Amino acid sequence: MIEDYLKAIYGHTEWQDAPITGTQLAARLGLVPSTVTEMVKKLVRQGLVTHAPYGAIALTDAGRAAALRMVRRHRLVETWLVEGFGYSWDEVHDEAEVLEHALSDRLLDAIDAQLGHPVRDPHGDPIPDAEGVVTRPDAVLASELPADARGAVARISDRDPEVLRRIRDEGIGLDTVVAVAELPADAREAVWIAPIR
Repeated sequence: MIEDYLKAIYGHTEWQDAPITGTQLAARLGLVPSTVTEMVKKLVRQGLVTHAPYGAIALTDAGRAAALRMVRRHRLVETWLVEGFGYSWDEVHDEAEVLEHALSDRLLDAIDAQLGHPVRDPHGDPIPDAEGVVTRPDAVLASELPADARGAVARISDRDPEVLRRIRDEGIGLDTVVAVAELPADAREAVWIAPIR
C-alpha cells in the first residue's frame, strides 16, 4: 500500500539524517527489492518521492504530507490502544498497522479529542498534529552519549518487542531519568535520551 511506503521512508529519516535506499526500504517493509523498485517508480510518477537509479529515495512535499497523515493515524491508534484498552507498548505496533487503514477521519479526530490531543505515542515518538506539524524532542540516541551521561528517556524504538519488554522489566519508561550505563547494552541502540544539562 502506498501509505506504508511513505510512512517507512519518513520513519527511516525521522530520528537520523541518512536517506533511505531501495534495499533498506525493501528490508524495512519485508519485501523483495524488485517489488519495491516498481512501487518507487509509481511513487515518482505520482510526485510523492524523488529517486535517481541506485540512489536514495526522498519524500517530496506532497509525499511528506501524506506520510505525516499516516504517521499521525498510526501513533494515535497506538496511544488509544494503550490508554483505552490496556495494551502494553510492545503489543500495539502490529495492531495499529491494521487499524490505521480502517479508521475514518471522523473517528480518528474523535480518538484524538478523547485522548486530549496527545503529542507523543507510547514509545515517545511525536504525533503530528492535524496540520502535519511535528514537534520532536531534543534527544540523542543513548549509544552516542558517554556512559555517565544522564537524562530523561524521551523515546524508545518499537522495532524490537523483546527489547521493549526488557526495558519495561528494568523499570524504565518514558521520562525515567537514567544514566546511559544503567541501560541494558542492547537498549542503548533503542533509547533516546534528553540529556540533563
